[in-house]
Amino acid sequence: MGNPIITIDLHGLFRDEAMRKIDKALKTADSGTYQIKLIHGYNRGTSLKNMIVEEYRYHPKVLHVKPGDNLGTTIFVLREL
Repeated sequence: MGNPIITIDLHGLFRDEAMRKIDKALKTADSGTYQIKLIHGYNRGTSLKNMIVEEYRYHPKVLHVKPGDNLGTTIFVLREL
């Protein structure tokens, strides 16, 4: 069984680089993974945050996208506990 929460740091990445990291995490997430925490930051704007919501809110593995514990994080919920 895999890690229950996968954390990905996206600081300093361009959109396509961030999408590759996110896609890889979603592909490798197994039934033991219930969340993916994306750390994108917020001091340099919201382009990564907006991309995450727009591109992944309807992904088949993502039940829903929610804000993290601060403005610089976003959570993918893959399954409920």
